Amino acid sequence: MPKWVSLGFEEYRKRMPRECSVDVVELPVGKRSKQSDIQRVIEDEGKRLLDKIKPSDFVVALEITGKQWSTADLAQKLQSWQGIHQNVIVLIGGPDGLSDTCLKRANDTWCLSELTFPHPLVRVILAEQLYRGWSLMNNHPYHRE
Repeated sequence: MPKWVSLGFEEYRKRMPRECSVDVVELPVGKRSKQSDIQRVIEDEGKRLLDKIKPSDFVVALEITGKQWSTADLAQKLQSWQGIHQNVIVLIGGPDGLSDTCLKRANDTWCLSELTFPHPLVRVILAEQLYRGWSLMNNHPYHRE
């Protein structure tokens, strides 16, 4: 990832409290060529993602067909996740999206926006939104309505 992505993500990661920490597990994107079977590449990426998930994890898939949440919705989700689940995993797919297997495993789906963002920017947006949701949940002045 470019340095600006690491710096942006790290800025929000370090702001998060221990009870709502954010970490990244990065998997290499499957190799693509003009002759690649894209569906097979997506399924392979999905298998590698699911291999990192425990049965007890709560999984949220970032998906264009998912639900769009307001900051208040996200704050409520964070509060619910903290009360019920030990680990919440947010899946970000590769350039061609998440496999059907990943989407079936997901407990919820979330659409950050109907806009298309470059993959590195999604990481920063996600970290910032998680921090903003936590801020609202805790009456922190970062979030202003």
